Amino acid sequence: MTKVLIVDDSALMRRLIGGVLGDAGFTIETARNGREGVERLTEWQPDVVTLDINMPEMDGLTALSLMMQARPTPVVMVSSLTAKGAQATFEALALGAVDFIAKPGGTISLSVEDIAKDLIEKVRSASKARMRGPGTAARRPAVEPTARPAGSPGPAMSRPVTGLRTATRSQETSFKSPGAGKSSSVAGIVLIGVSTGGPRTLEDILPQLPADYPWPIVIAQHMPANFTDAFAQRMSRLCALQVREAHTTFPLEPGNVYIGKGGHDVVIAERLGRLVVMPKSETPGHPWHPSVDVLVDSALRHIDARQLIGVQLTGMGNDGAKTMAQVKARGGRTIAESEETAVVFGMPAELIKQGGATSVLPCHLVARHLCGWVR
Repeated sequence: MTKVLIVDDSALMRRLIGGVLGDAGFTIETARNGREGVERLTEWQPDVVTLDINMPEMDGLTALSLMMQARPTPVVMVSSLTAKGAQATFEALALGAVDFIAKPGGTISLSVEDIAKDLIEKVRSASKARMRGPGTAARRPAVEPTARPAGSPGPAMSRPVTGLRTATRSQETSFKSPGAGKSSSVAGIVLIGVSTGGPRTLEDILPQLPADYPWPIVIAQHMPANFTDAFAQRMSRLCALQVREAHTTFPLEPGNVYIGKGGHDVVIAERLGRLVVMPKSETPGHPWHPSVDVLVDSALRHIDARQLIGVQLTGMGNDGAKTMAQVKARGGRTIAESEETAVVFGMPAELIKQGGATSVLPCHLVARHLCGWVR
């Protein structure tokens, strides 16, 4: 049975979170602050920790750092919905936390029911997470990719796939939108799908890309509405590329990364003959948002699949596997993150199972591969 340590200075929150997780079949232990949490971690050895950020005596970030040193354990942060809370959350993810959940506002005893389902799913996902040490692979010197085709046994020494035409900024190709009779001068688009462990993994990839990367990048990262703007701002500070939240309609332009707005889906569309990225209301029938499947499907409606690159990164579930497999089937190229670096291997594993991965790569080799495919 999965053991969960709940670290929170609020007795009410400890009781409510413990009740939700206990009813779901988890074994529960609690701690009143970060110091107690670190002690209970080494004594009780839980499988997962839920950790509040703002606590007396020892705050959550300090406790998390000590936990990662003492006994690396999957940690789900419990964060407030404030801008300050969002910034602290991404610091926690950089320190090694695998996921986070927004602390309910207002009347906590009533609002906890709103997060119960997400809390249970995130703790279950965290219990299967692969732990990674502090720091990002993006800060290591880049090395030549050693990609292996999906399904091939053992490590291979193949170069990035060749034989498919690519385009640089000076070789832009016009694409006709089906039935629209209009064109856009976007050379191609990189579509990234990611969930649990995503912020940390994206920090391993995006900072390695140059400012003149010739294709725009659109990301569907499963994340609540109040966090995606703060995440985009953080990534923009780390990257040579310009990173922004797609909170409104933006023309797709080279050298730009667009992160789907939380609480919405993100889609590719056409406006006045140009390809744009824009938010839309959550699409019924898709359990995760922003939905990777919705994003990729919208791109396939407007762009030749041969000018799409799909990247399926860490995350629980199968969001994006079906549509990215269609990208490959129609002549496009896809990357699935390998099990060796995926925090949760669910999403990339599903793409591989469907035969939809052109290459399988550890996250720190993805950026070099992306560069090789478009130059």
